[in-house]
Amino acid sequence: MAWITRFLTAVAFLAVGIIFSPETFGSKSDGTKSPNLSSFIKLAHLLSFSTAWGAALWVTFIGGIIMFKNLPRHQFGNLQSKMFPAYFSMVGVCCAISVAAFGYLHPWKSATMPEKYQLGFLVSAFAFNLSNLFVFTPMTIEMMKQRHKVEREANIGDEIGWSKNQEAAKTNPKLAAMNKKFGMIHGLSSLANIMSFGSLAMHSWFLADCVLCGQNKLGVVLFILIMQ
Repeated sequence: MAWITRFLTAVAFLAVGIIFSPETFGSKSDGTKSPNLSSFIKLAHLLSFSTAWGAALWVTFIGGIIMFKNLPRHQFGNLQSKMFPAYFSMVGVCCAISVAAFGYLHPWKSATMPEKYQLGFLVSAFAFNLSNLFVFTPMTIEMMKQRHKVEREANIGDEIGWSKNQEAAKTNPKLAAMNKKFGMIHGLSSLANIMSFGSLAMHSWFLADCVLCGQNKLGVVLFILIMQ
């Protein structure tokens, strides 16, 4: 994880630099941009955002639920412990690129208030992902490993679902305490993930509005041409 930490730090500093000093990267504070980079930056923003939003949608609402309902619980937990660091790393990188690209395309000094809000949503998504990657996910994985050890001693964990764990916790105070602590940490991780997804969803609304506005403008132009 050391390399991803250094990479995310570098991209984060790059994003901050673009936001507060766009002139350094060819984007003027009055809103003008280098034409040679503008199209590439727009593409980078769109691809990075769509990748982050799509991955968050799948992992949060589809993939994780399917795996939980069909895999033995310990197997599910071990798979998640490998998948989530990669997931949060990828989404974090995509969010950082989106922040940098959006900051370049909409410099803070000349950005409108809605654009500043959107930059805030992207930064929030990035921050929530970092909190999961470096704080909540390592804590959750460590707590999961400790609980797996206790559950193996009680000969449970190979079943699908929580029923045996809940039954064993009634007579095992140690397992009950671990369940409570795991639930708290996992809840914070889930909350951060939902907040990140919500921030990305707000930006998707903004992009959809931009697309619709562009279509309306195109329709007006076509109407004028037809009338002529």
